[in-house]
Amino acid sequence: MCSCLAQIAKHTVDLAEVVVEAEIFPRILNCLKDMDVQVRKNAATCIREIAKHTPELAKLIVHSGGAQSTVDYISESKGNARLPGIMTLGYISAFDDSLAMAVIVSKGIAPLKDALISEPEDHIKAAAAWALGQIGRHSPKHARDLAEADVPSRLLGVYMLQDSSQDLKQKAKRALKNIIQKCTHLPALEPLLQNAQNDILKYVCEQFAKVLPTNLEAKRTFVQSGGLAKIQMIKCEPGSKLADHIQAINEEYPPDVVNYYSPDYAEKLLQRLEDYGDGGN
Repeated sequence: MCSCLAQIAKHTVDLAEVVVEAEIFPRILNCLKDMDVQVRKNAATCIREIAKHTPELAKLIVHSGGAQSTVDYISESKGNARLPGIMTLGYISAFDDSLAMAVIVSKGIAPLKDALISEPEDHIKAAAAWALGQIGRHSPKHARDLAEADVPSRLLGVYMLQDSSQDLKQKAKRALKNIIQKCTHLPALEPLLQNAQNDILKYVCEQFAKVLPTNLEAKRTFVQSGGLAKIQMIKCEPGSKLADHIQAINEEYPPDVVNYYSPDYAEKLLQRLEDYGDGGN
């Protein structure tokens, strides 16, 4: 039955009317806990095919308890069986901020992160990366929840892994960009300064350059945490966007503070001492 419904959901134009009239929800959610593995997967596939069409259908799923049921399904499944549930959360989250927040409230971040980290197949990792990016792209609150769960660092890890497929790399990078560009809680982004490549650092530094001028406490914390010092160690092409963002960050601080945290500060200081000594003779 669930398999047939999934096929109908792929092709039906007036799907909302069909779903409501057939009273599929919330009954189909019970199938996600069926004893038969194939029944569970078919139910998850059917829900995915319904979720992707319209915000109204996504809301129907959420209001029927579908977000929580799908999160539970992903948490209890492994391998390809997880895929339709992962896609469902991504489709639901893509429509608007309230639906994405419903996924967060249903504790959907943890199983998506687990799939990103622990699943051996790159296409499942890529789906998880895409879904996480859909959650994080809406607002600073969404992005902060992901950042505090260490999702950006995990996305960076699969992006930088040499063995990752091109599709996985692309989806991880896009998800990272979505999250970074919405995240205003800068301490959550600082770990990326340590390991990210310049194509990712460009987005990280751009966000620091946007937020620091309007947040005195963030400017102070950025120095105390070592963030300003890390910025000075980044090597990039003069005139590049990354270089421009670093310059904008540095301009938020007195020149002597920036110089103090520069990697060659000690050498310059010693040179000044030597020059002073020579002048004294």
